[in-house]
Amino acid sequence: MLEDKDLLSIQEVRTKVEKAYAAWLKYRDYSQEQVDAIVERMAAAARANAKRLADLAVEETGYGNAKDKYVKNLLCCDWLPRRMRGMKTVGILRELPEQKMVEIGVPVGVVAAILPTTNPTSTAIYKTLISLKAGNAIVISPHPRAHRCTCNTAAILYQAAVEAGAPEDIIQCVDNATMEATNALMRHERTGVILSTGGHGIVKAAYSSGKPAFGVGPGNVPVLVDTSADLEDAIPKIVAGKSFDYGTVCSSEQAVVAEASLRDRILALLKAQKAYLANDAQKDALGKLLIMPNWTVNPQCVGQAPTKIAKMAGFEVPPDTSIICAEVGGVGKQHPLSAEKLSPVLSLYFVSDFNAAMDTCFALLKFGGAGHTAVIYSKNDARTREYGLRMPANRILVNTPAPQGSTGITTDVFPSMTLGCGAVAGNITSDNVGPQHLINIKRLAYVTRRPEEAFEMPLDYNAAPSSLPGPVGPIDRGTVIAAVERYLASRGIAVASSATGPSCSCEPAGRPVTQSVVPNVAAEVVDRFLARRADSGPKGGFG
Repeated sequence: MLEDKDLLSIQEVRTKVEKAYAAWLKYRDYSQEQVDAIVERMAAAARANAKRLADLAVEETGYGNAKDKYVKNLLCCDWLPRRMRGMKTVGILRELPEQKMVEIGVPVGVVAAILPTTNPTSTAIYKTLISLKAGNAIVISPHPRAHRCTCNTAAILYQAAVEAGAPEDIIQCVDNATMEATNALMRHERTGVILSTGGHGIVKAAYSSGKPAFGVGPGNVPVLVDTSADLEDAIPKIVAGKSFDYGTVCSSEQAVVAEASLRDRILALLKAQKAYLANDAQKDALGKLLIMPNWTVNPQCVGQAPTKIAKMAGFEVPPDTSIICAEVGGVGKQHPLSAEKLSPVLSLYFVSDFNAAMDTCFALLKFGGAGHTAVIYSKNDARTREYGLRMPANRILVNTPAPQGSTGITTDVFPSMTLGCGAVAGNITSDNVGPQHLINIKRLAYVTRRPEEAFEMPLDYNAAPSSLPGPVGPIDRGTVIAAVERYLASRGIAVASSATGPSCSCEPAGRPVTQSVVPNVAAEVVDRFLARRADSGPKGGFG
Protein backbone atom coordinates (compact mmCIF):
# COMPACT_ATOMS: atom_id res chain seq x y z
CA MET A 1 0.00 0.00 0.00
CA LEU A 2 1.33 3.42 -0.93
CA GLU A 3 2.14 5.80 1.92
CA ASP A 4 1.91 9.59 1.82
CA LYS A 5 5.67 9.81 1.20
CA ASP A 6 5.35 7.59 -1.89
CA LEU A 7 2.41 9.59 -3.21
CA LEU A 8 4.19 12.90 -2.72
CA SER A 9 7.32 11.52 -4.38
CA ILE A 10 5.36 10.16 -7.34
CA GLN A 11 3.69 13.53 -7.82
CA GLU A 12 7.09 15.23 -7.65
CA VAL A 13 8.40 12.90 -10.35
CA ARG A 14 5.43 13.57 -12.61
CA THR A 15 5.84 17.31 -12.24
CA LYS A 16 9.58 17.24 -12.89
CA VAL A 17 9.31 14.98 -15.91
CA GLU A 18 6.77 17.36 -17.46
CA LYS A 19 9.06 20.33 -16.76
CA ALA A 20 12.04 18.51 -18.29
CA TYR A 21 9.99 17.55 -21.33
CA ALA A 22 8.83 21.12 -21.88
CA ALA A 23 12.45 22.29 -21.66
CA TRP A 24 13.52 19.60 -24.11
CA LEU A 25 10.97 20.78 -26.69
CA LYS A 26 13.04 23.97 -26.84
CA TYR A 27 16.46 22.35 -26.43
CA ARG A 28 15.98 19.87 -29.28
CA ASP A 29 16.27 22.76 -31.74
CA TYR A 30 19.65 23.93 -30.40
CA SER A 31 22.61 23.78 -32.76
CA GLN A 32 25.67 21.65 -32.12
CA GLU A 33 27.60 24.79 -31.21
CA GLN A 34 25.01 25.80 -28.60
CA VAL A 35 24.91 22.30 -27.12
CA ASP A 36 28.70 22.11 -26.91
CA ALA A 37 28.93 25.49 -25.19
CA ILE A 38 26.47 24.30 -22.52
CA VAL A 39 28.37 21.06 -21.96
CA GLU A 40 31.68 22.92 -21.62
CA ARG A 41 30.21 25.32 -19.05
CA MET A 42 28.77 22.45 -17.00
CA ALA A 43 32.08 20.56 -17.10
CA ALA A 44 33.98 23.64 -15.93
CA ALA A 45 31.57 24.11 -13.01
CA ALA A 46 31.96 20.46 -12.03
CA ARG A 47 35.75 20.74 -12.13
CA ALA A 48 35.63 23.75 -9.85
CA ASN A 49 33.62 21.72 -7.33
CA ALA A 50 35.17 18.28 -7.86
CA LYS A 51 36.98 18.09 -4.51
CA ARG A 52 34.06 19.44 -2.48
CA LEU A 53 31.67 16.99 -4.09
CA ALA A 54 34.04 14.09 -3.40
CA ASP A 55 34.19 15.05 0.26
CA LEU A 56 30.42 15.39 0.40
CA ALA A 57 29.90 11.94 -1.16
CA VAL A 58 32.07 10.20 1.45
CA GLU A 59 30.58 12.23 4.28
CA GLU A 60 27.01 11.31 3.33
CA THR A 61 27.40 7.68 2.19
CA GLY A 62 30.36 6.45 4.20
CA TYR A 63 31.60 4.60 1.10
CA GLY A 64 35.09 4.85 -0.37
CA ASN A 65 37.55 7.67 0.13
CA ALA A 66 37.54 11.29 -1.01
CA LYS A 67 40.90 11.09 -2.82
CA ASP A 68 39.67 8.47 -5.27
CA LYS A 69 36.17 9.91 -5.57
CA TYR A 70 37.89 13.11 -6.68
CA VAL A 71 39.59 11.11 -9.46
CA LYS A 72 36.21 9.69 -10.50
CA ASN A 73 34.77 13.18 -10.62
CA LEU A 74 37.69 14.30 -12.80
CA LEU A 75 37.10 11.37 -15.13
CA CYS A 76 33.61 12.70 -15.75
CA CYS A 77 34.18 16.46 -15.76
CA ASP A 78 37.67 16.63 -17.30
CA TRP A 79 38.52 13.62 -19.44
CA LEU A 80 34.97 12.82 -20.62
CA PRO A 81 34.16 16.31 -21.98
CA ARG A 82 37.54 16.44 -23.71
CA ARG A 83 36.77 13.13 -25.41
CA MET A 84 33.35 14.45 -26.46
CA ARG A 85 34.76 17.60 -28.06
CA GLY A 86 34.17 17.54 -31.79
CA MET A 87 31.68 14.67 -31.51
CA LYS A 88 28.61 15.44 -33.61
CA THR A 89 25.38 14.46 -31.87
CA VAL A 90 22.65 16.83 -33.15
CA GLY A 91 21.71 17.92 -36.66
CA ILE A 92 23.68 16.52 -39.58
CA LEU A 93 26.22 14.02 -38.25
CA ARG A 94 27.89 13.10 -41.52
CA GLU A 95 27.34 12.95 -45.26
CA LEU A 96 28.21 9.91 -47.36
CA PRO A 97 28.47 11.13 -50.97
CA GLU A 98 29.22 7.71 -52.48
CA GLN A 99 26.11 6.22 -50.87
CA LYS A 100 24.09 9.43 -51.39
CA MET A 101 23.19 9.30 -47.69
CA VAL A 102 22.96 11.94 -44.97
CA GLU A 103 22.87 10.89 -41.27
CA ILE A 104 20.99 13.13 -38.83
CA GLY A 105 21.16 12.94 -35.04
CA VAL A 106 17.82 12.92 -33.25
CA PRO A 107 17.70 13.21 -29.42
CA VAL A 108 15.56 10.71 -27.52
CA GLY A 109 13.91 13.27 -25.22
CA VAL A 110 13.92 12.91 -21.44
CA VAL A 111 16.59 10.68 -19.89
CA ALA A 112 15.63 8.98 -16.62
CA ALA A 113 18.90 8.67 -14.69
CA ILE A 114 18.90 6.22 -11.77
CA LEU A 115 21.98 6.79 -9.60
CA PRO A 116 23.91 4.53 -7.19
CA THR A 117 25.18 5.19 -3.69
CA THR A 118 28.74 4.04 -4.52
CA ASN A 119 29.48 6.72 -7.14
CA PRO A 120 26.82 9.37 -6.49
CA THR A 121 28.56 12.56 -7.67
CA SER A 122 30.70 11.24 -10.53
CA THR A 123 27.74 9.37 -12.02
CA ALA A 124 25.56 12.49 -11.74
CA ILE A 125 28.19 14.49 -13.65
CA TYR A 126 28.66 11.75 -16.23
CA LYS A 127 24.98 11.11 -16.96
CA THR A 128 24.08 14.79 -17.11
CA LEU A 129 26.92 15.67 -19.48
CA ILE A 130 26.26 12.83 -21.93
CA SER A 131 22.50 13.46 -21.84
CA LEU A 132 22.76 17.16 -22.67
CA LYS A 133 25.55 16.50 -25.18
CA ALA A 134 23.07 14.27 -27.01
CA GLY A 135 20.44 17.03 -27.02
CA ASN A 136 18.29 15.57 -24.23
CA ALA A 137 16.82 16.70 -20.91
CA ILE A 138 17.49 14.66 -17.76
CA VAL A 139 15.62 13.75 -14.58
CA ILE A 140 17.89 12.33 -11.86
CA SER A 141 16.67 9.91 -9.22
CA PRO A 142 19.30 9.81 -6.44
CA HIS A 143 19.92 6.86 -4.15
CA PRO A 144 18.22 7.66 -0.82
CA ARG A 145 21.55 7.32 1.00
CA ALA A 146 23.22 9.78 -1.39
CA HIS A 147 20.43 12.30 -1.92
CA ARG A 148 22.22 15.39 -0.65
CA CYS A 149 25.49 15.00 -2.59
CA THR A 150 23.70 13.97 -5.81
CA CYS A 151 21.20 16.85 -5.76
CA ASN A 152 24.02 19.24 -4.87
CA THR A 153 25.90 18.06 -7.95
CA ALA A 154 22.80 18.42 -10.12
CA ALA A 155 22.24 21.98 -8.85
CA ILE A 156 25.80 22.99 -9.80
CA LEU A 157 25.37 21.55 -13.29
CA TYR A 158 21.94 23.13 -13.75
CA GLN A 159 23.08 26.61 -12.81
CA ALA A 160 25.99 26.37 -15.25
CA ALA A 161 23.75 25.05 -18.04
CA VAL A 162 21.24 27.89 -17.68
CA GLU A 163 24.03 30.46 -17.55
CA ALA A 164 25.28 29.04 -20.85
CA GLY A 165 21.86 29.42 -22.46
CA ALA A 166 20.10 26.11 -21.77
CA PRO A 167 16.32 26.25 -21.24
CA GLU A 168 15.14 26.41 -17.66
CA ASP A 169 14.20 23.01 -16.14
CA ILE A 170 16.45 21.07 -18.55
CA ILE A 171 18.02 19.28 -15.52
CA GLN A 172 15.79 17.96 -12.74
CA CYS A 173 16.71 16.11 -9.54
CA VAL A 174 14.11 14.29 -7.42
CA ASP A 175 14.23 15.65 -3.87
CA ASN A 176 12.28 12.85 -2.20
CA ALA A 177 13.11 9.72 -4.15
CA THR A 178 11.37 6.46 -3.23
CA MET A 179 11.26 3.15 -5.04
CA GLU A 180 7.67 3.81 -6.11
CA ALA A 181 8.66 7.21 -7.48
CA THR A 182 11.66 5.75 -9.30
CA ASN A 183 9.39 3.19 -10.96
CA ALA A 184 7.02 6.02 -11.92
CA LEU A 185 9.93 7.91 -13.46
CA MET A 186 11.02 4.89 -15.50
CA ARG A 187 7.47 4.20 -16.74
CA HIS A 188 6.40 7.81 -17.40
CA GLU A 189 5.07 8.36 -20.91
CA ARG A 190 7.45 11.30 -21.40
CA THR A 191 10.54 9.26 -20.50
CA GLY A 192 12.56 8.51 -23.61
CA VAL A 193 15.31 6.25 -22.26
CA ILE A 194 16.58 4.99 -18.90
CA LEU A 195 20.18 5.07 -17.65
CA SER A 196 20.12 2.74 -14.64
CA THR A 197 23.05 2.19 -12.29
CA GLY A 198 22.68 0.13 -9.14
CA GLY A 199 21.94 -3.37 -7.93
CA HIS A 200 20.28 -6.21 -9.81
CA GLY A 201 16.79 -5.18 -8.68
CA ILE A 202 16.85 -1.65 -10.05
CA VAL A 203 18.47 -2.74 -13.31
CA LYS A 204 15.84 -5.45 -13.76
CA ALA A 205 13.10 -2.90 -13.03
CA ALA A 206 14.54 -0.63 -15.72
CA TYR A 207 14.51 -3.41 -18.30
CA SER A 208 10.97 -4.36 -17.25
CA SER A 209 9.61 -0.83 -17.55
CA GLY A 210 8.69 -1.04 -21.22
CA LYS A 211 11.16 1.74 -22.03
CA PRO A 212 14.55 1.53 -23.77
CA ALA A 213 17.07 1.09 -20.97
CA PHE A 214 20.82 0.95 -20.44
CA GLY A 215 21.70 -1.07 -17.36
CA VAL A 216 24.79 -3.02 -16.36
CA GLY A 217 25.58 -6.31 -14.73
CA PRO A 218 27.79 -7.19 -11.77
CA GLY A 219 31.54 -7.46 -12.12
CA ASN A 220 33.64 -10.34 -10.82
CA VAL A 221 36.87 -9.32 -12.47
CA PRO A 222 39.61 -11.96 -12.77
CA VAL A 223 43.23 -10.93 -13.30
CA LEU A 224 45.48 -13.48 -15.01
CA VAL A 225 49.16 -12.90 -14.28
CA ASP A 226 51.10 -14.73 -16.99
CA THR A 227 54.60 -16.15 -16.52
CA SER A 228 55.82 -13.60 -19.07
CA ALA A 229 54.48 -10.65 -17.04
CA ASP A 230 56.68 -8.01 -15.45
CA LEU A 231 55.69 -8.76 -11.86
CA GLU A 232 57.35 -5.64 -10.48
CA ASP A 233 55.01 -3.64 -12.74
CA ALA A 234 51.94 -5.87 -12.45
CA ILE A 235 51.53 -6.31 -8.70
CA PRO A 236 51.63 -2.59 -7.76
CA LYS A 237 49.06 -1.91 -10.48
CA ILE A 238 46.80 -4.68 -9.18
CA VAL A 239 46.97 -3.27 -5.66
CA ALA A 240 46.31 0.24 -6.98
CA GLY A 241 43.23 -1.00 -8.81
CA LYS A 242 41.89 -3.10 -5.94
CA SER A 243 42.37 -0.34 -3.38
CA PHE A 244 40.88 2.38 -5.63
CA ASP A 245 37.97 3.97 -3.71
CA TYR A 246 38.08 0.88 -1.46
CA GLY A 247 36.78 -1.41 -4.18
CA THR A 248 33.48 0.33 -4.92
CA VAL A 249 33.91 0.26 -8.71
CA CYS A 250 32.19 -2.77 -10.28
CA SER A 251 35.20 -3.30 -12.55
CA SER A 252 37.58 -3.53 -9.60
CA GLU A 253 39.87 -6.56 -9.42
CA GLN A 254 38.30 -9.47 -7.53
CA ALA A 255 40.82 -12.29 -7.99
CA VAL A 256 44.40 -12.81 -9.11
CA VAL A 257 45.06 -16.07 -10.97
CA ALA A 258 48.64 -17.21 -11.65
CA GLU A 259 50.73 -20.32 -12.10
CA ALA A 260 52.03 -21.87 -8.89
CA SER A 261 55.62 -21.19 -9.97
CA LEU A 262 54.95 -17.45 -9.45
CA ARG A 263 53.39 -17.81 -6.00
CA ASP A 264 56.36 -16.87 -3.81
CA ARG A 265 57.30 -13.85 -5.91
CA ILE A 266 53.71 -12.59 -6.09
CA LEU A 267 53.17 -12.95 -2.34
CA ALA A 268 56.43 -11.12 -1.61
CA LEU A 269 55.49 -8.28 -3.95
CA LEU A 270 52.02 -8.03 -2.43
CA LYS A 271 53.56 -7.68 1.03
CA ALA A 272 55.87 -4.99 -0.32
CA GLN A 273 52.73 -3.09 -1.42
CA LYS A 274 51.32 -3.25 2.13
CA ALA A 275 48.87 -6.03 1.31
CA TYR A 276 47.86 -8.18 4.26
CA LEU A 277 47.83 -11.97 3.66
CA ALA A 278 44.98 -13.57 5.62
CA ASN A 279 45.37 -17.04 7.13
CA ASP A 280 42.73 -19.76 6.71
CA ALA A 281 40.70 -18.77 9.78
CA GLN A 282 40.71 -15.12 8.75
CA LYS A 283 39.76 -16.09 5.20
CA ASP A 284 36.71 -18.00 6.49
CA ALA A 285 35.73 -15.05 8.68
CA LEU A 286 35.98 -12.68 5.72
CA GLY A 287 33.80 -14.94 3.60
CA LYS A 288 31.08 -15.04 6.26
CA LEU A 289 31.28 -11.28 6.75
CA LEU A 290 31.36 -10.01 3.17
CA ILE A 291 28.78 -12.31 1.57
CA MET A 292 25.30 -12.56 3.07
CA PRO A 293 23.38 -15.87 3.42
CA ASN A 294 21.21 -14.87 0.43
CA TRP A 295 24.42 -14.47 -1.57
CA THR A 296 24.40 -10.68 -1.79
CA VAL A 297 27.20 -8.35 -0.75
CA ASN A 298 26.99 -7.15 2.86
CA PRO A 299 26.15 -3.42 2.45
CA GLN A 300 27.92 -2.62 5.73
CA CYS A 301 31.21 -3.68 4.15
CA VAL A 302 30.94 -1.95 0.78
CA GLY A 303 33.71 0.59 0.20
CA GLN A 304 35.19 0.30 3.69
CA ALA A 305 38.88 0.60 4.59
CA PRO A 306 40.88 -2.64 5.02
CA THR A 307 41.40 -1.90 8.71
CA LYS A 308 37.65 -1.63 9.26
CA ILE A 309 36.92 -4.77 7.21
CA ALA A 310 39.44 -6.75 9.27
CA LYS A 311 38.05 -5.46 12.56
CA MET A 312 34.51 -6.39 11.51
CA ALA A 313 35.80 -9.89 10.69
CA GLY A 314 37.45 -10.22 14.11
CA PHE A 315 41.14 -9.61 13.48
CA GLU A 316 43.58 -6.75 13.22
CA VAL A 317 45.75 -5.55 10.35
CA PRO A 318 48.44 -2.84 10.29
CA PRO A 319 47.03 0.70 9.92
CA ASP A 320 48.80 1.23 6.57
CA THR A 321 47.30 -1.91 4.98
CA SER A 322 46.38 -1.30 1.33
CA ILE A 323 44.27 -4.43 0.68
CA ILE A 324 43.56 -7.81 2.27
CA CYS A 325 44.43 -10.95 0.29
CA ALA A 326 43.32 -14.55 0.80
CA GLU A 327 44.18 -17.72 -1.08
CA VAL A 328 41.02 -19.45 -2.29
CA GLY A 329 40.71 -23.08 -3.36
CA GLY A 330 37.83 -22.96 -5.82
CA VAL A 331 34.96 -21.09 -7.47
CA GLY A 332 31.32 -21.29 -6.39
CA LYS A 333 29.07 -20.98 -3.38
CA GLN A 334 31.36 -23.17 -1.32
CA HIS A 335 33.94 -20.41 -1.71
CA PRO A 336 32.30 -17.06 -0.77
CA LEU A 337 35.41 -15.05 -1.61
CA SER A 338 35.14 -16.19 -5.24
CA ALA A 339 32.27 -13.68 -5.64
CA GLU A 340 32.24 -9.92 -6.19
CA LYS A 341 33.04 -8.22 -2.88
CA LEU A 342 32.91 -4.42 -3.50
CA SER A 343 35.62 -3.94 -0.87
CA PRO A 344 39.45 -3.98 -0.76
CA VAL A 345 39.61 -7.79 -0.40
CA LEU A 346 41.40 -9.72 -3.16
CA SER A 347 41.23 -13.48 -3.75
CA LEU A 348 44.33 -15.39 -4.89
CA TYR A 349 44.44 -18.54 -7.02
CA PHE A 350 47.63 -20.43 -7.82
CA VAL A 351 47.19 -23.14 -10.46
CA SER A 352 49.25 -25.61 -12.49
CA ASP A 353 49.60 -23.90 -15.88
CA PHE A 354 48.26 -21.27 -18.28
CA ASN A 355 45.30 -23.38 -19.38
CA ALA A 356 44.28 -23.96 -15.77
CA ALA A 357 44.57 -20.21 -15.16
CA MET A 358 42.27 -19.50 -18.10
CA ASP A 359 39.80 -22.10 -16.84
CA THR A 360 39.72 -20.41 -13.42
CA CYS A 361 39.25 -16.93 -14.90
CA PHE A 362 36.46 -18.25 -17.11
CA ALA A 363 34.75 -19.85 -14.10
CA LEU A 364 34.98 -16.62 -12.07
CA LEU A 365 33.32 -14.63 -14.83
CA LYS A 366 30.56 -17.18 -15.32
CA PHE A 367 30.00 -17.34 -11.56
CA GLY A 368 29.22 -13.68 -11.16
CA GLY A 369 30.66 -11.31 -13.75
CA ALA A 370 29.76 -12.52 -17.23
CA GLY A 371 30.14 -9.84 -19.88
CA HIS A 372 31.85 -7.27 -17.68
CA THR A 373 35.66 -7.02 -17.44
CA ALA A 374 38.75 -9.22 -17.29
CA VAL A 375 42.45 -8.35 -17.02
CA ILE A 376 45.69 -9.97 -18.11
CA TYR A 377 49.27 -9.02 -17.35
CA SER A 378 51.51 -10.51 -20.03
CA LYS A 379 54.26 -9.78 -22.54
CA ASN A 380 53.17 -12.75 -24.66
CA ASP A 381 50.76 -11.33 -27.23
CA ALA A 382 49.66 -14.77 -28.44
CA ARG A 383 48.54 -15.66 -24.92
CA THR A 384 46.97 -12.24 -24.46
CA ARG A 385 44.87 -12.72 -27.58
CA GLU A 386 43.97 -16.27 -26.61
CA TYR A 387 42.76 -14.96 -23.26
CA GLY A 388 40.81 -12.17 -24.92
CA LEU A 389 39.12 -14.53 -27.35
CA ARG A 390 38.07 -16.98 -24.66
CA MET A 391 36.96 -14.81 -21.74
CA PRO A 392 33.19 -14.01 -21.59
CA ALA A 393 33.92 -10.35 -20.87
CA ASN A 394 33.52 -7.27 -23.07
CA ARG A 395 36.48 -5.33 -21.72
CA ILE A 396 39.74 -7.29 -21.78
CA LEU A 397 42.33 -5.02 -20.20
CA VAL A 398 46.05 -5.56 -20.75
CA ASN A 399 48.71 -4.50 -18.23
CA THR A 400 46.55 -1.88 -16.48
CA PRO A 401 44.63 -1.54 -13.23
CA ALA A 402 41.03 -2.62 -13.83
CA PRO A 403 38.96 0.37 -12.62
CA GLN A 404 41.21 2.88 -14.36
CA GLY A 405 41.40 0.83 -17.55
CA SER A 406 37.72 -0.06 -17.83
CA THR A 407 36.49 3.51 -17.34
CA GLY A 408 38.90 4.95 -19.90
CA ILE A 409 41.47 6.62 -17.64
CA THR A 410 44.43 4.45 -18.71
CA THR A 411 43.00 3.01 -21.96
CA ASP A 412 41.23 4.46 -24.98
CA VAL A 413 37.85 2.89 -24.31
CA PHE A 414 35.21 5.63 -24.06
CA PRO A 415 35.26 7.39 -20.66
CA SER A 416 32.19 6.08 -18.87
CA MET A 417 30.59 5.20 -15.56
CA THR A 418 28.11 2.82 -17.24
CA LEU A 419 29.90 -0.25 -18.56
CA GLY A 420 27.60 -2.43 -20.64
CA CYS A 421 27.91 -6.20 -20.25
CA GLY A 422 26.15 -7.30 -23.42
CA ALA A 423 23.61 -10.04 -24.10
CA VAL A 424 25.40 -12.59 -21.91
CA ALA A 425 24.41 -10.44 -18.90
CA GLY A 426 21.03 -9.36 -20.25
CA ASN A 427 22.26 -5.88 -21.23
CA ILE A 428 21.32 -3.97 -24.36
CA THR A 429 24.95 -3.09 -25.18
CA SER A 430 28.49 -4.23 -24.47
CA ASP A 431 29.84 -0.69 -24.92
CA ASN A 432 30.99 1.94 -22.50
CA VAL A 433 27.85 4.06 -22.72
CA GLY A 434 28.23 7.60 -24.04
CA PRO A 435 26.18 10.30 -25.81
CA GLN A 436 26.19 8.23 -28.98
CA HIS A 437 23.84 5.79 -27.22
CA LEU A 438 21.34 8.54 -26.35
CA ILE A 439 20.47 9.60 -29.88
CA ASN A 440 18.67 7.99 -32.77
CA ILE A 441 20.09 8.36 -36.25
CA LYS A 442 17.77 9.41 -39.04
CA ARG A 443 18.99 8.70 -42.56
CA LEU A 444 18.25 10.80 -45.59
CA ALA A 445 18.72 8.34 -48.46
CA TYR A 446 18.69 9.42 -52.12
CA VAL A 447 17.96 7.01 -54.93
CA THR A 448 21.09 5.28 -56.25
CA ARG A 449 19.74 2.50 -58.51
CA ARG A 450 16.66 1.10 -60.24
CA PRO A 451 15.06 -1.96 -58.59
CA GLU A 452 16.24 -4.32 -61.34
CA GLU A 453 19.83 -3.18 -60.73
CA ALA A 454 19.79 -4.31 -57.10
CA PHE A 455 19.50 -8.04 -57.78
CA GLU A 456 21.30 -10.66 -59.76
CA MET A 457 18.03 -12.58 -60.04
CA PRO A 458 15.34 -11.39 -62.51
CA LEU A 459 12.48 -9.41 -60.94
CA ASP A 460 9.96 -10.97 -63.36
CA TYR A 461 8.17 -13.60 -61.27
CA ASN A 462 7.54 -15.77 -64.35
CA ALA A 463 11.08 -15.59 -65.71
CA ALA A 464 13.32 -18.63 -65.40
CA PRO A 465 15.97 -18.06 -62.69
CA SER A 466 19.19 -17.32 -64.51
CA SER A 467 21.34 -18.56 -61.65
CA LEU A 468 20.13 -22.15 -61.90
CA PRO A 469 22.36 -24.49 -63.95
CA GLY A 470 21.23 -25.16 -67.47
CA PRO A 471 20.84 -28.59 -69.09
CA VAL A 472 23.86 -30.83 -68.77
CA GLY A 473 25.54 -31.45 -72.10
CA PRO A 474 26.44 -34.90 -73.47
CA ILE A 475 28.92 -36.81 -71.29
CA ASP A 476 30.85 -39.85 -72.50
CA ARG A 477 29.63 -43.05 -70.79
CA GLY A 478 33.12 -44.50 -70.70
CA THR A 479 34.46 -41.40 -68.87
CA VAL A 480 31.86 -41.79 -66.12
CA ILE A 481 32.57 -45.52 -65.76
CA ALA A 482 36.31 -44.85 -65.43
CA ALA A 483 35.61 -42.24 -62.72
CA VAL A 484 33.48 -44.73 -60.75
CA GLU A 485 36.20 -47.36 -61.08
CA ARG A 486 38.81 -44.95 -59.68
CA TYR A 487 36.59 -44.15 -56.71
CA LEU A 488 35.99 -47.83 -55.92
CA ALA A 489 39.69 -48.54 -56.24
CA SER A 490 40.48 -45.73 -53.79
CA ARG A 491 38.24 -47.52 -51.29
CA GLY A 492 40.19 -50.76 -51.70
CA ILE A 493 37.70 -52.42 -54.03
CA ALA A 494 39.22 -53.94 -57.15
CA VAL A 495 36.96 -53.97 -60.19
CA ALA A 496 37.23 -55.44 -63.61
CA SER A 497 37.30 -52.75 -66.24
CA SER A 498 34.46 -52.92 -68.69
CA ALA A 499 36.97 -52.26 -71.42
CA THR A 500 39.67 -54.78 -70.51
CA GLY A 501 37.78 -57.63 -68.90
CA PRO A 502 38.35 -59.17 -65.47
CA SER A 503 41.88 -57.91 -64.87
CA CYS A 504 42.10 -54.62 -62.88
CA SER A 505 44.63 -51.96 -63.83
CA CYS A 506 43.43 -49.24 -61.44
CA GLU A 507 44.61 -50.49 -58.03
CA PRO A 508 46.31 -47.54 -56.26
CA ALA A 509 49.98 -47.91 -55.46
CA GLY A 510 50.62 -49.14 -51.95
CA ARG A 511 46.96 -50.04 -51.27
CA PRO A 512 46.30 -53.81 -51.00
CA VAL A 513 43.19 -55.19 -52.59
CA THR A 514 40.78 -55.89 -49.74
CA GLN A 515 37.93 -57.45 -51.69
CA SER A 516 37.54 -59.83 -54.59
CA VAL A 517 37.54 -58.49 -58.11
CA VAL A 518 34.00 -57.47 -59.11
CA PRO A 519 33.65 -57.56 -62.90
CA ASN A 520 31.89 -54.70 -64.66
CA VAL A 521 30.53 -53.19 -61.40
CA ALA A 522 31.20 -49.62 -62.55
CA ALA A 523 29.38 -50.12 -65.80
CA GLU A 524 26.42 -51.63 -63.96
CA VAL A 525 26.25 -48.66 -61.54
CA VAL A 526 26.37 -46.13 -64.37
CA ASP A 527 23.75 -47.98 -66.43
CA ARG A 528 21.34 -48.12 -63.45
CA PHE A 529 21.88 -44.39 -62.84
CA LEU A 530 21.17 -43.53 -66.47
CA ALA A 531 18.06 -45.69 -66.45
CA ARG A 532 16.68 -43.84 -63.40
CA ARG A 533 17.38 -40.47 -65.04
CA ALA A 534 15.59 -41.61 -68.18
CA ASP A 535 12.56 -42.68 -66.11
CA SER A 536 12.35 -39.33 -64.30
CA GLY A 537 12.34 -37.19 -67.45
CA PRO A 538 14.88 -35.38 -69.61
CA LYS A 539 17.95 -34.25 -67.64
CA GLY A 540 20.43 -33.82 -70.47
CA GLY A 541 22.07 -36.48 -72.63
CA PHE A 542 25.02 -38.83 -72.39
CA GLY A 543 26.88 -39.74 -75.56
